[in-house]
Amino acid sequence: MIHLLSRLFLGAFALLLTAYLVTGITVDGLYVALITAAILGILHAVVRPILFVLTLPITIITLGLFHFVINAALFMFAASFIEGFSVSSFWTALLGSLIVSILNTIGSRLLR
Repeated sequence: MIHLLSRLFLGAFALLLTAYLVTGITVDGLYVALITAAILGILHAVVRPILFVLTLPITIITLGLFHFVINAALFMFAASFIEGFSVSSFWTALLGSLIVSILNTIGSRLLR
């Protein structure tokens, strides 16, 4: 339970930092960041594996680069229905999802 909560707060911190660094991403506060981090976690656990299997031929052809597109699409999808979290364009979502992934990876390694 502690591990799950620490990952949730880590994701929220990564989202807040990404919104500070990237101009097209806005997060209205800590509460919205926590909700967004939880929903992104659920999307990455449930929807991303399905999308990865469905787009496997494209992912193989692009040598795995299409995986970034899937992450950006999930980032934009979350922004489409979470009030207080917005992403201005696909390229902003791509950059934002990349930064959030890097920050989550670094934070996860520090928490071990």
